[in-house]
Parts: sequence; structure tokens; C-alpha cells
Amino acid sequence: MIVYPTIELQQGRCVSLKRGRLNEPVIWHVDPIETARKFREAGAQWMHVTDFDGVVGGNANNTLLEDIIRTAGIPVQLGGGFRTRESVVRWIDKGAGRIVIGTLATQNPDLVKELARSFPDQIVLAVDVWQGKVMSEGWRAATAFTPEDFIAAFSDTPLAGVIITDIDSDMEEVEAQLGMVSGLAAQVRVPVMVRGVINTVDDIARAKYIPNISGVLVGRALFSRDLDLAEALAVAQPRPEPIADFQ
Repeated sequence: MIVYPTIELQQGRCVSLKRGRLNEPVIWHVDPIETARKFREAGAQWMHVTDFDGVVGGNANNTLLEDIIRTAGIPVQLGGGFRTRESVVRWIDKGAGRIVIGTLATQNPDLVKELARSFPDQIVLAVDVWQGKVMSEGWRAATAFTPEDFIAAFSDTPLAGVIITDIDSDMEEVEAQLGMVSGLAAQVRVPVMVRGVINTVDDIARAKYIPNISGVLVGRALFSRDLDLAEALAVAQPRPEPIADFQ
């Protein structure tokens, strides 16, 4: 299982949001580029970046995003505000390893399917779930889609993966969260990444054994130091199966 250490950017700063509230960021006083390098040094294979300014149509982080992609030393999975084909192509050309698309998939699913065919292994579908509905516009608007129906609409699409986010991740019922994720993951034919349910090493250990979960996105827990990245990466590694000793 792959651990995706995650940076969320707002106005050039590393932040965390509570249930997507853009006006209530928790600000982490760290350098984003140096943080990305530390992810690589700890052994991460990938990292994830969300551009919250991009979510609302801004471009204040563009130069910083380019610097992270260029200097991180590991592939960057980029999300935040991709509403057009041109924006997706632009960032792929800039070197983003994958592009995460959510709102556009609710508005123009045919375009997202075409993008997935045009860019194999580079388009990831975001399934952001709140109270049983898929959310769009940076978690600010509820759609009419249930996550099950939304995922089914892309069942034949050659996506690089699906990110399932439990927006109600501040509740303490971790087992209930993982149960929801497990049920959705069982429907998906491509690798599934989960976000919003990983706060401790124990959560990684649980997620590791859910069928079809190939990765976890971890951000706030790393910045708050509730989770050590090197330890998380070690726990996520597969354990060798015991071999019978026939005498």
C-alpha cells in the first residue's frame, strides 16, 4: 500500500481545513518545498498536493506548484480546481504525475472519460462523500449523486485510480468510516486511495487489509506530528507470507 504524504496549499502556505471550510484554515508554519523534499527523504514514492486557491478559481499557487513538481524528486499527484481540458493538459505538461478531478466529473463526465483515455494512468477520480452524497465545488455543494452511482458511471473508464474522501472525518468512529470506504472500494475496478480516515499508524494498519485499497493520503496528521511518515511507510509495506517448512 502506498502512503501519499499530502500538502494542502492556500496563498502559498501549508494548511489543513476542517470539512473543507476555506475561511478557517489551520496554518502550518513550514516551507512547502522543503516539506516535499523531506517526504522524499523519508522514503515516500509519491506525494499529493491540493491547491485550495485553484478550487476557487485562483492561480496564486501556480509558481509554487511548479517548483514543488520540479524539485520534489518524486511524482506529484495534483488536485484542486480542474474545470477544463486545457487546465488538465497544462499541468500534465508541467510535469504533474497525476491529475485529480472531482467537480468536472459531476458536470461533464464524458470529458473526464475522454481525458482518461487520452492520458492513461494520469487521471484520478475524486469521490468526496458527505452524508451519503457526492460533493463538488471543493466540498461546498451537494450533488444528486450517491457515491455508488457516481463510481458506477465511470466503471469502464481507464482511470489511474479513485480517491474516496470521507468528509465527515472529524467524527471518532474510525471503524464506521473504514466500513463506508470498504463498501465503496469493493465496487471499483481500479486502485483506490482513501483520504480523511488516517490519523494514526493503527489506521494505516487497518486500511492495509481492506481489499482494493492501494493507497492512503495523509496530511494533517503528519503536520501535527500525530503520525511519523517513516513509521507510516514501514507499516504500509507488505509483510512476507509465512512459508511452510516441510521436513
